[in-house]
Amino acid sequence: MKKTLPYFIVSPYLLHLALFVLFPVVFSIVLTFHKWNIIAPMEYVGWGNYWRLFNDRLFWKAILNTFQFLLVHIPLQIIISLALAYFLNQKLFARGFFRASFFLPVVISGVVVTILWQQLYGLETGLLNRLLINMGLGRVEWLSNPHMAIISIAIMATWKNVGLYVILFLVGLQTVPRSYYEAAEVDGASSWQQFRYITFPAINPTFFMVVILSTLGGFSLFIEPYIMTDGGPLNSTLSAMLYIYKQAFGYYHMGYSATLGLFFAMLIMAVVAVQKYAIENDE
Repeated sequence: MKKTLPYFIVSPYLLHLALFVLFPVVFSIVLTFHKWNIIAPMEYVGWGNYWRLFNDRLFWKAILNTFQFLLVHIPLQIIISLALAYFLNQKLFARGFFRASFFLPVVISGVVVTILWQQLYGLETGLLNRLLINMGLGRVEWLSNPHMAIISIAIMATWKNVGLYVILFLVGLQTVPRSYYEAAEVDGASSWQQFRYITFPAINPTFFMVVILSTLGGFSLFIEPYIMTDGGPLNSTLSAMLYIYKQAFGYYHMGYSATLGLFFAMLIMAVVAVQKYAIENDE
């Protein structure tokens, strides 16, 4: 009984792992070698889905759009969240209220936030364009301009998620001993020197975590373009996740969508590995 008890205790977890992790992964890999529309039986196509992937210009356009989003979203999110965390780490009036206010958008439904910003970005009646007109400026095609749409979505996504990273940076900042700053002040170090040589090295693990989480969140971009633009205009906001979704549930190309998903997962792991190597070797 004593020998079998540990296996009995962990059996629910092992069953969950087998049903909801191992089976979907194995089934997805098998599916990449087949053509399947859910209704008809699977048809073996060998490496056909992979050849189709490498010749699919629209998929590579979606990958490029995703990286463009990341290039705007990640630096913007890190700079704003770190600045806000540094500000909220000071002795302020109603500091707890401001901390909760910045975190509030994180717990709001992504669909609700997207619809709200869709109204703000409205060309004719949007609040942002109305403010620009009142200031004597012209309207901005936030979502209808192919060169502006992905930037607009990145700004909205930053507003939605920045509160989470403010909290993470704030926790990191509070772990830095105050005695370090007192010693630096005695030595005549400026505020920037204190941040560069004390604060930033101390919060480097937090910085690494924020970069990784921001990257993973950016790669999963789906709700925003799906609701706001449906990938338009001219496929300028078509993210990789949205394209995979359309292949699976729009065209019922299950085998091909599984191939896209597998390739995209490997791409994400490669990017995260490069980021980890770059950050660790920059210390």
